[in-house]
Amino acid sequence: MLLKVGDLARRTGLTVRTLHHYDEIGLLKPSGRSEAGYRLYSQADVQRLHGIQTMRQMGLALSDIGALLAGDGMAPERIIGQQIRSLDQQIAQATELRGRLTMLRDGLMAGAEPDMGNWLEALALMTTYGKYFSSAELKHIFQNWNLIEADWLIVKDLVRSAMDRQLAPDTPEVQALAYRWMALMLHWMKGDLDLLERWGHMFRTEPSTQGRNHAPPGEMIEYIETAIKLRMALLEKYLSRNDLRTLGHVPHTDWAALEQDVQQLLARALAPHHPDAVAAALRWNDLFDTLTRRSPELRQKLLMASANEPLLQAGSPLSAPVRAYLQAALAHAMPAPAAAVVSPHR
Repeated sequence: MLLKVGDLARRTGLTVRTLHHYDEIGLLKPSGRSEAGYRLYSQADVQRLHGIQTMRQMGLALSDIGALLAGDGMAPERIIGQQIRSLDQQIAQATELRGRLTMLRDGLMAGAEPDMGNWLEALALMTTYGKYFSSAELKHIFQNWNLIEADWLIVKDLVRSAMDRQLAPDTPEVQALAYRWMALMLHWMKGDLDLLERWGHMFRTEPSTQGRNHAPPGEMIEYIETAIKLRMALLEKYLSRNDLRTLGHVPHTDWAALEQDVQQLLARALAPHHPDAVAAALRWNDLFDTLTRRSPELRQKLLMASANEPLLQAGSPLSAPVRAYLQAALAHAMPAPAAAVVSPHR
């Protein structure tokens, strides 16, 4: 039994035009022709068409189907492997798009409906961010922003003040700000140095990201990075990248509260062995444990770096008199070997 092209099209749900195209490209040639020149398809042709449509539903290109059916050496597993990779890519793209749409939806739900300017700005920024980060990374970054936002706004204003007063990057005040800036960035990125470096690179090279949504302007980035580079050059003499990833986060408010409390002890002229002084020293030790995640090795490295590098001492969140007083008090609170592992320059 032979079927005319119209009958085959009707019974398979395909169009006559599709069957003509398959014939023209050599994918499915009819076994015969009628006296009037109509294409006639045999049972073998129908079986071949079934194979073609099955592979089309799998997503194979017509050229790949033709090569596979021709048996020209292209292994079936190779074609299937190509399609699996293609599907993986489509899934990844769809997942990425879903992530970006989710962030956009969450942003809309969190605030007022944006106007056209907001839409255009958001689209431009997302395009720029997409050059450097996946949607999963951006979600991680944006969700963690609330961890540092309050302190970040304060630090940014303090850096602006230092810039306006034209303070040099190696002055104690600017070095203390560099310390806070570094600590906040590491906390924001959860110690992911690769993520942090890409974020910094994006802001250095993409002017459209600067000065938006609390982001610092380009001149501020350049100013504080100069101060940070001075610190990093010294720290890297003692700490590995893994050490930097390991560092915990101590909020600046904790350091500031300890500084204020010890200044009051000094004003009262309390001896280092006084119970209030010992209690303050133990608080200091606990903060240092948080900073080093209770790693004696990391604590010792920080001790050595701080003892040998005056610039690192200059950026300490605690003043020199407070550090000296706490060190003396800690000697009364802990045995000598334990007290010795706390840096006198933190």
